[in-house]
Amino acid sequence: MQETVNRRQFLTSAGLSALALTLGSNRLFAQAELAKPTGLKIAYSAITWGGNDAQAITDLSALGFKGIQLRANTFGPYKAKPSELKAMLDQHKLALAMFSSGNVEIDPAKEQSTIDMHVAHASFVKALGGSAFQMTNSLRPKNRLPTTEELKRLAAVMNEIGKQTADLGVQATYHNHMHQLGETPEEVDVIVQAMNPKYCKLLLDIAHYKQGGGEPEKAVKQYKDIIHALHLKDTMSPRPDKPEDPKAYKFVELGRGNVNVPAVFKALEDIKFKGWGIIELDGVPDKDKTPAQCASINKEYITKTLNFPI
Repeated sequence: MQETVNRRQFLTSAGLSALALTLGSNRLFAQAELAKPTGLKIAYSAITWGGNDAQAITDLSALGFKGIQLRANTFGPYKAKPSELKAMLDQHKLALAMFSSGNVEIDPAKEQSTIDMHVAHASFVKALGGSAFQMTNSLRPKNRLPTTEELKRLAAVMNEIGKQTADLGVQATYHNHMHQLGETPEEVDVIVQAMNPKYCKLLLDIAHYKQGGGEPEKAVKQYKDIIHALHLKDTMSPRPDKPEDPKAYKFVELGRGNVNVPAVFKALEDIKFKGWGIIELDGVPDKDKTPAQCASINKEYITKTLNFPI
């Protein structure tokens, strides 16, 4: 009788152990699904700090970000001593995800100076341990649309810049932008089609693209073969404080505006994108917030609402 009881206890115990192992495995599997591997890496732009890059580096590191975008304002004070800035980044465990290199001029008289500036910035990026920089361009022509020739001219100059920076191992990228030559989806497409993907790739700014009249989640798939990085950004339009102006807009924290950010993330997953998604907020949208508070709100949206690790 005792042998029968012991045998029953053993079988019961074994069954419970197996059940526990199964549940544990399922739990681990669920966690694996939740944090499934992805090629998208999240960084944050220092632009919100208005030039106080040391504070941006400190704040973003404290929030747990692993990458940062710096701007051309850092080139002047650090061009002769990039190792100091790199040491600051290394100390805070931040990689240089992207560098804002400034405008590209399409005036032939300014072409060489434009090329020289961006190539110098690329050398700076290389010294900081980075591998890519972004280019914007001059303001749109007044009172008329840009011509196809002007859009293609921009692409041609960027191709030449990218050809020279490729020798340094630094990727040139084009950043679509409101109030510039690549404002509308149609203009962006002319520029991108004229870009040589060997030398110049696309940094898709999802808020500028949305504000310009496009759907960024569609652009992700349309340009999947040439996207190098993205600006993860949101835009609010119309503005509550300017109801009389339907074209007025302002950049806000992710989830507050008109960009369908979850759809963008789904599109990135669909194309198996591998690269940096850089959260960007040009300025603090509300006076009672600090840049660090805005960054915390954006982090919360990425990690809690989208359930995506930074």
